[in-house]
Amino acid sequence: MSKLSEYALLCFDVYGTLIDWESGVLAAFQPTLDKNNAQFSREKLLQTYHELEHAQQSATPDMPYSTLLTTIHPQLTARLGLAPPTPQESQHFGESVGHWPAFPDTVDALKRLSKHYKLVVLSNVDRGSFSKTNAGSLEGFPFDLIITAQDVGSYKPDLRNFEHMLSAAKENFDIEPARVLSTAQSQFHDHHPAHRVGLKSVWIERPGATMGNLSDPIYDWRFDTLGLMADAVEREV
Repeated sequence: MSKLSEYALLCFDVYGTLIDWESGVLAAFQPTLDKNNAQFSREKLLQTYHELEHAQQSATPDMPYSTLLTTIHPQLTARLGLAPPTPQESQHFGESVGHWPAFPDTVDALKRLSKHYKLVVLSNVDRGSFSKTNAGSLEGFPFDLIITAQDVGSYKPDLRNFEHMLSAAKENFDIEPARVLSTAQSQFHDHHPAHRVGLKSVWIERPGATMGNLSDPIYDWRFDTLGLMADAVEREV
């Protein structure tokens, strides 16, 4: 299929694609920096965070994401040479997920895309954190199906997450993999594993994004924002 409008289901990454997770992580970590009177570049902070997050996800694939963030918070301070945080500070960092902001174009674009596709969440967070996000910055948007890492028992880029989603798409909507588009920012978490299970993908290459980038991007369509993707779909139909 050569047109976006020929597909039936969009499988969304959320944090990085719909939600500005980089700004969310940095804002949640800012009190720790203030406490230590410390400054680091945005790239340094996000790269270190991403490395620790992936290592912990690999070590404890069944750990809920908010707990995982609580767990890596003291690892992050140690890696940066900062004073150890209190348990309460680490818990506050872990619970920040549900308060991370949506990109300005997200909610309107979802409403427009929902006229043409089933919209499915395939997220690396836990159910509780996503519920807070959905009720908050996503304004209660009614996704057709929500699948989290907690539901699957593994974190992307594990192929089991994509296989679980494809089975659910067939079972719930009778939609075959050939009509599913992986729609995401992260090459590491989404596009490369999606390609390995045979999915086409739309790269929402958020300008300035750091986490999840790879030197050999894979994608079939590319847009800077989800809003621009919605524009392209509307032009086709």
